Amino acid sequence: MLLGLVLLMCAPPCEPASEVLLLTARPSRPKEGSSMTLTCEAQAASWKPDAQPQFCFFRDSQALWQGWSSSPELQLPTVWRKDSGSYWCEAKTSDLRVTRSPRIQIQVQGVPVWNVSLETQPPGGQVQKGEKLVLVCLATQGTGDITFSWYKGALGSNLETKTQRSLAAKFEILAVTESDTEKYYCVADNGYGPSISELVSVTVRSPVSYPVLTLRAPGAQAVVGDVVELRCEAQSGSPPILYRFYHENVTLGSSSAPSGGGVSFNLSLTPEHSGNYSCEADNGLGPQRSEAVPLRVTVPTEDKKELLASEILEGLLGTLAPSIMALLLCYWLKKRIGRRLARDPCRSPPSPMSQVSNYINSAAPLQEQSVYENVNVVSGEEVYSLVYHTQQEQQAAVEPRRTHTTDQDASAIYFRLKKASVADADYEDAM
Repeated sequence: MLLGLVLLMCAPPCEPASEVLLLTARPSRPKEGSSMTLTCEAQAASWKPDAQPQFCFFRDSQALWQGWSSSPELQLPTVWRKDSGSYWCEAKTSDLRVTRSPRIQIQVQGVPVWNVSLETQPPGGQVQKGEKLVLVCLATQGTGDITFSWYKGALGSNLETKTQRSLAAKFEILAVTESDTEKYYCVADNGYGPSISELVSVTVRSPVSYPVLTLRAPGAQAVVGDVVELRCEAQSGSPPILYRFYHENVTLGSSSAPSGGGVSFNLSLTPEHSGNYSCEADNGLGPQRSEAVPLRVTVPTEDKKELLASEILEGLLGTLAPSIMALLLCYWLKKRIGRRLARDPCRSPPSPMSQVSNYINSAAPLQEQSVYENVNVVSGEEVYSLVYHTQQEQQAAVEPRRTHTTDQDASAIYFRLKKASVADADYEDAM
């Protein structure tokens, strides 16, 4: 409506006159997206000083801006390819005389789309099942309206097409599935010829399901010495999958399945292998553990005897070890005292007490008498106390008259070591 009014205001008085008007454009070949300035110039001598001319600019018979203006210039902030056409200007003086300029052709130059690429969000083309995938088509340069198209697969199944005045556009898949694993590319075109991106691979990964563990023994029962196969398999999940095997939560080993599926682990049984077994599957999206599977290892009768003998031997060694160590310590101390006495002749161990035969005419039972003797041995600053314990027997009178000699009991020797001075060594008492 406004444009028609401008045409009515400007067009009727526009009749050619003798004055010469010239229309110029800067730049003469503008590029899309840039600005352009139109200037309507006239010979000043052809107008009176008080003429006060008004100017009007046209493109393809349509007035530009808001009709007549006192400025001989018109600034167009942004021009596009659709702004190409035939331009001229008119001038009107105060006495309503109108002068028209010759027409000029202005062709707005477009910049072809160049260097198109396709990017994925998340980066790298790795996306988890059920998440959103964004395909971004980018152009380094290009002017005007650009038409973007996205394609799936090397054969080019079109997914979407959109036109917009920008160098980037997005295509979204809100929830990807495993069928979206494919190669993608995009095409951008602004009328100067299409530009195609390179292929980009998209991989949709899904977490592993709970694995299933199976135990396979050669016979009906698992016997010591058998080789049992542990088979672990997750029914779904993107490869590669790493499997781990456990016995009572202790890791037995691991194995990888680069292409998916299951793996096996062989185990040679011993009696200690009885218990619960489980396995774990992990492809980087979260590990999953199988249910526990019990295994009872049967020990043959002969093996049980050998195992029992081994356990008894271990028990005896554990029990007798302290006694053996004590005897060795006593033997070592006795030898050490003997060496010290040999080096120190001023001290010598006492001779055993004289043995006395006792004859008692009595029906009383045999009795034992204890005789103690204590000797201190001094060597340097060390004092050794050697105690002899002698037992004597008394026999009844009813037995035949004979001589009975008592034996000295050497099993009751007690060594007592004490750091002391030489002066204090003489008061050690017999225990």
